[in-house]
Amino acid sequence: MKTNLSSQICLDRVSTRYYRPENHIDRSVLTRFEKIPTDIYTTAEEGSIEVAKEVASTIRSKQAEGKPYVVALTGGSTPGELFRNLIRMHKEEGLSFQNVVVFTTYEYYPLPKNSDASNFNSLKAAFLDHVDVQPENVYTLDGTIPQEEVLEYCQAFEARIEELGGLDLAVLGIGHMGNIALNEAGSRINSRTRLMLLNNTSRKEAAKLFGGTENVPVCSITMGVSTILSAKKIVLMAWGEEKSDVVKAMVEGDVSDTYSASFLQTHNNAQVVLDLSSAAHLTRIQRPWLVTSCEWNDKLIRSAIVWLCGITGKPILKLTNKDYNENGLSELLALYGSAYEVNIRIFNDLQHTITGWPGGKPGADDTYRPERAKPYPKRVVIFSPHPDDDVISMGGTLQRLVKQNHEVHVAYQTSGNIAVGDEEVMRFLHFINGFNQLFDDSRNTVIKEKYTEIRDFLNSKKPNDLDTRDILTIKGLIRRGEARIASIYSGIPLNRVHFLDLPFYETGRIQKNPISEADVEIVRNLLREVKPHQVFVAGDLADPHGTHRVCTDAVFAAIDLEKEAGAEWLKDCRIWMYRGAWAEWEIEHIEMVVPISPEELRFKRNAILKHQSQMESAPFLGNDERLFWQRSEDRNHATAELYKALGLAAYEAMEAFVEYIPL
Repeated sequence: MKTNLSSQICLDRVSTRYYRPENHIDRSVLTRFEKIPTDIYTTAEEGSIEVAKEVASTIRSKQAEGKPYVVALTGGSTPGELFRNLIRMHKEEGLSFQNVVVFTTYEYYPLPKNSDASNFNSLKAAFLDHVDVQPENVYTLDGTIPQEEVLEYCQAFEARIEELGGLDLAVLGIGHMGNIALNEAGSRINSRTRLMLLNNTSRKEAAKLFGGTENVPVCSITMGVSTILSAKKIVLMAWGEEKSDVVKAMVEGDVSDTYSASFLQTHNNAQVVLDLSSAAHLTRIQRPWLVTSCEWNDKLIRSAIVWLCGITGKPILKLTNKDYNENGLSELLALYGSAYEVNIRIFNDLQHTITGWPGGKPGADDTYRPERAKPYPKRVVIFSPHPDDDVISMGGTLQRLVKQNHEVHVAYQTSGNIAVGDEEVMRFLHFINGFNQLFDDSRNTVIKEKYTEIRDFLNSKKPNDLDTRDILTIKGLIRRGEARIASIYSGIPLNRVHFLDLPFYETGRIQKNPISEADVEIVRNLLREVKPHQVFVAGDLADPHGTHRVCTDAVFAAIDLEKEAGAEWLKDCRIWMYRGAWAEWEIEHIEMVVPISPEELRFKRNAILKHQSQMESAPFLGNDERLFWQRSEDRNHATAELYKALGLAAYEAMEAFVEYIPL
């Protein structure tokens, strides 16, 4: 069963020659804007394997010399695949870590004694507990020491590194604000291990460990920039499109204390390892025509023309030969003869992505339409990771599908229970209590006892306490009720509203379990039951807690199994990916865009507002302070404005989609 198929979403963006050059000359040409040696791999798994091979080779070399191998390691999600490969080498290939000395790069501060939520415990669970690193060779930063001892403790930590001959290797990730370890913006290049106040973004990144941002300590003890730069070798890994902006700033920008990762430009043996998603904004990936001759295809041409419109301030049909020649796109003139020929080609290409009939227009010529006319009406399944992503991400399109008489099903993949605040539970408990007082004959003691039990738990609940199963069930019921109301409002009958409650989600924590066969089978059963002609699935993989990616992988895995089984329904089914409140598809990838009128946009907002628990009180709004309906409307307005700026029709708002083609 393939459970990481979402990683292929970005694979059609670039030719391999841009990110895996065949020789040093090609590499020097392609990387002219890059100030740190950078290797790009198709997936995080592929990149991690290569790093693991190099680490293993060096460990063995050091063992042959009878020397220790001193490394700085971090917990977190970034090195997870690297650790899994090293553990496999230890168990299957006999790789020993007995000569490895480990220093942790940071720890949260202050921590209570025996706290499970720590960087060191994360590192232990992911790596140290599974290999033979000797306990006496592990040096951790202690988040429990008294504050008056921190300075002396940090100095002793630095001294121990020096006694062992310095760091041979530092393995790093990069934070969303461009930090290495927890060296926040403003950290100096000569900084050493020290106590540091965390900014809000770093605390939100740590929310998974601590069960919510409000529980994350306000400080950290972090290895300093100077300490990291003293390592003989530095490897920084970054995965996922949410890191693409800071990766570009680190690799191609100026050295600045705004991004402590940019200090790696001053190191003579630093290496950045990326997957295609995190490398998406590097010049050789995003704008390859600025560094080399291109293998032009429709998407790359569209990307180049949209970029050219942006820097010239012109719509497509007003671009001239001069504009092309002055901005590195003369190749297109040589290929097509004139600016007019390129302009009209791309204008028509974008025009054909616009449709008011997302399910296909019956009886119409669909030659240039993104969706086929037949069959009509279609059976449609909209997969929604949480019980509101359907209306947030594609509420306008959902309306169109319903009004155009398609059989629309909505499948809510998770309960969304951890995203309900305790005050919402109290509000419903007060209602139940009042209802019982008005209508109960006082014999139902079970309800009264349960009410008292839950009320007392919530009143005494501490920041790190996990909800009881009863409370999680109530929170799930709250979200189910909101989803039902929103679905009825959108015209979807309740017999077409499916609550899948995928097991991976039901941990009671922000940190979820890996996808399993049980998750995939639940999705597969629904697909086999409905036999859809259209499937809509979340392609927004940058949500703060990763649920969207897992839900998407569950759908793709189910589709893959159905394809292997030769399912007839799949032969007449198209799969469309939407994006949610976090980002929009780049215009070069958009294959269908659905206009939304002012009235439809108000209707969509009202559908989102039916999810009352997710308004101001939603615990996981991410780093963006706008509410979900505001983010959604701003994104839809921006897509419409972009089409308008390119010289196409002006609409109030637009929702965009990319087709997924199963492998």
